[in-house]
Amino acid sequence: MRTINETLENFTIQYPLERIAPLDKLLFIDIETTGFTAKNSALYLIGTAFYADGCWQIKQWFAEQYSDEQPLLDDFFAFAADFTHLIHFNGNNFDLPYLLQKCEMLKLPHNFDSFMGIDIYKRISPYKFFLHTPNCKQKTLEELLGIDREDTYNGGELIGLYEEYVKQPDEDICRLLLLHNSDDMKGMLQILPLLAFYDLFNDPLTAKKVQANSFVDYHGHDKTELLMKLELPTPLPLTISTLSNGCYFSGEAREGILKVPTYDEEMKYFYSNYKDYYYLPEEDTALHKSVASFVDKEHRVQATAASCYTRKYSTYLPQWDIFAEPFFKRNYKSKELFFELTDEMKKDRAFFSRYAQYLLGKMAKTY
Repeated sequence: MRTINETLENFTIQYPLERIAPLDKLLFIDIETTGFTAKNSALYLIGTAFYADGCWQIKQWFAEQYSDEQPLLDDFFAFAADFTHLIHFNGNNFDLPYLLQKCEMLKLPHNFDSFMGIDIYKRISPYKFFLHTPNCKQKTLEELLGIDREDTYNGGELIGLYEEYVKQPDEDICRLLLLHNSDDMKGMLQILPLLAFYDLFNDPLTAKKVQANSFVDYHGHDKTELLMKLELPTPLPLTISTLSNGCYFSGEAREGILKVPTYDEEMKYFYSNYKDYYYLPEEDTALHKSVASFVDKEHRVQATAASCYTRKYSTYLPQWDIFAEPFFKRNYKSKELFFELTDEMKKDRAFFSRYAQYLLGKMAKTY
């Protein structure tokens, strides 16, 4: 077994990792194997990145022979014991289960029970619609941020190289194997700013300014919208813009703009307990029986679910599901829901902060 240490000089990360844990408690990990299952393949490299002595470091454990698996695992877990948070890229699906299976095969007592785990892939992938990227593979995300790597191989191509190395050790082959893992570790650190998109949807944001805005749409129609200027929880590493269900969001650094269509029209509020109501056809409204019982029978009928409503002309905002109540609809079968923009709401900045967070979450789940 060989251990390799590398200090990353002048290497900075544009993401506030201290929000997760103290820097010296974070351990990044990536492994290299000759296959997908521990039972039928060999573990030949564990790479880690961590912060020590004022800079980022990379430490790798390289198995020069297949028989090096056990000392490699023992040494890695002994080293990892000083950390509290394990950070990886899709490690929940591969790296960690693989290592645990390999420990079980070798009858080693190691596990990850004492670690808090953070899977970068799982935090970013739900929001790939906002990134306008076909997938969330690590190399794709690196390319998105303009990150260059020296390594030109993928993990599958290196399997044959490692098997060749075991048969005939060669330093050039070893360098290629180590470089691939080292670039994976550096790339993992460099894509961390993309966690700002996870923060955008999971941490509180602030509506700094809310105002009505009038404009003429593509068809020449006069339209109105609610314009919210937002303070984002973490600076975005990319300038983005997205349109979904009539709502438009753009974000740059710590600032976001969310535009939401408003509707000045008459809508209906449907009472749920329609059996307790009469419908008054001439007035096109429903009244509770305790009141409508005084109306002549010829001017009232038993309300149905579709006719048990009251009408109101006002300004309305959209909602995908019930964010605010009471909720209004254009007609009984309509799936579109709205709530009234009241004068009280207009003065409540915290309400708009919650509404903006709600809309962004729904926009992300639309795709």
